[in-house]
Amino acid sequence: MKRKKRKNIIIWSVVALIVVIAGYFSFIRPQQQAKRTVTVGIMAGSKQDDEIWNSVSKTAKDKYNVTLKFKRFTDYNQPNKALENGDVDLNAFQHKLFLQTWNKAHKTDLISLGDTFISPIRIYSKKYKSIKEIPNGGTISVPNDASNESRALFALKNAGLINLKKGTKLATVSLISNNPHDLKIKELAADQTARSLDNVDAAVVNTNYAQAAGLNYKSAIFVEPINKDSKQWVNVIAVKGSEKNNKIYKDVVRAYQTEKTIRETKKLYGTSEIPAWDLNFNK
Repeated sequence: MKRKKRKNIIIWSVVALIVVIAGYFSFIRPQQQAKRTVTVGIMAGSKQDDEIWNSVSKTAKDKYNVTLKFKRFTDYNQPNKALENGDVDLNAFQHKLFLQTWNKAHKTDLISLGDTFISPIRIYSKKYKSIKEIPNGGTISVPNDASNESRALFALKNAGLINLKKGTKLATVSLISNNPHDLKIKELAADQTARSLDNVDAAVVNTNYAQAAGLNYKSAIFVEPINKDSKQWVNVIAVKGSEKNNKIYKDVVRAYQTEKTIRETKKLYGTSEIPAWDLNFNK
């Protein structure tokens, strides 16, 4: 009798083990697999952007078994809201200053998980071939929104045209400490600076608006340098602060920061976009 009872205990133990294993594979494993699908919020962009993300997606899948899905936005105010609300897991559309400014304005805790690229802002002119040719009293148009105007003024500073007050982080026209050439700074909507080139001596134009206006980035008379001033303009992959140690999200960053991405970026963008994760900004 005892032998039969022992046998029944063994049988039921085996059955219980089978149930546990079946439950693991039917419930836990699918959940783990689902977590390896990551949704990234990006701007509805160019064919080149899509090609780069397609390349990153392949690396993420092949090397890290992570499937990337994308949610595309047309309004720069939406990707961070989507990240905060959990509609996306990561986003990749903004530079460091934009992220910092957003957190301050919206009391959020979004952080950079890794650098992607920088698109140096450029100064263009239809009248002059060199930055040194811009005359005293000349007019230069700059974007009028806070972050892009600051970036434009730092570009003018690095071009040797103006000086900014010591310690300036977010530059405005009122923070110009020295204007030796008595330049007139004309503030316009960022998408209008390229169009103003017929009426000004030079214009500071963001890369995306230069491309939209048909400007060849190689024709610029000055290119924003890679130095401590430009570090704040590096684009990033952002995540909620509470997810900063998420290994799968870090794998997405690793899938982006590869030699393959560097090659693809150079092939598709030349030097209008530069992979930034290994750049030296301490110059």
